[in-house]
Amino acid sequence: MAISLNILLLINFGWKQEQFAKKVERPMHFIIITYVLTIAIIPLVSETYNPLCGTCFLNVIWDTCSTKDEGELCIVRGNEQVVTVIRLIAFALILIVLIFCTVAMVWVYLHVRRQEMRNRRYIFGGSNNTENHRESRRIRKILFLYTLSLYFSYAPGLFAAFANKPISASISRTFVPLLGFWNMLVYFLPNCLKYQRDHPGTWLVTAYFQVLRPAPCAWSPSGMCAGQKEEVEDAPEMNFAKFNTTNEQPATTPVDSATQNNDLE
Repeated sequence: MAISLNILLLINFGWKQEQFAKKVERPMHFIIITYVLTIAIIPLVSETYNPLCGTCFLNVIWDTCSTKDEGELCIVRGNEQVVTVIRLIAFALILIVLIFCTVAMVWVYLHVRRQEMRNRRYIFGGSNNTENHRESRRIRKILFLYTLSLYFSYAPGLFAAFANKPISASISRTFVPLLGFWNMLVYFLPNCLKYQRDHPGTWLVTAYFQVLRPAPCAWSPSGMCAGQKEEVEDAPEMNFAKFNTTNEQPATTPVDSATQNNDLE
């Protein structure tokens, strides 16, 4: 959600990265830490962390009650209301995140597409138009992959919420933690594709390894580690702020093709 909001503000609303860090990123860190601590402490105080599928999870323990009829079960540890409320909050947050990120990415996608069409009216020459079209396609592909990784991680958890507890727990524990991994792959994909262009015949897996691997150390006489890894510059798609043209004005007025041809003759 933070990535989607960052891209939306950079491209559609003309924000700078420093402005986002000061006005949004810091308050967002505070909100996230407060929410996580609250959600973690409440079940701890109410003894609602209990064994489930071999791990400690939000769950209540049922056992036979001495105060009721024989064979009747009651909760001996945990609070069922806490479990229900936290699961509803988690379900609602996942749904809100999916909706927000989808709307934000579609909004940015349409903005980039409109900007590409607008540039065709003011920039002439096949190479310029081809390059603008290529950059527009690249940024739209990155936006789509970010949204796809979000759905791939959280959508199974939403469907698993209606399954039994072991299946739901297994699915959520498998897919949800992978969101950071998919985002990492998408974030470094432009650099990896650039590495492939600079090194024809390189597999994408090899390109990821070259981009992500730590630099080997060659210890200098001063005791410092001097990296020997080949530097890989950021691909242009990494700088989302460059696609922000909200505050830019066209440098020239549009000229129809007939007038342009006459000027060139």
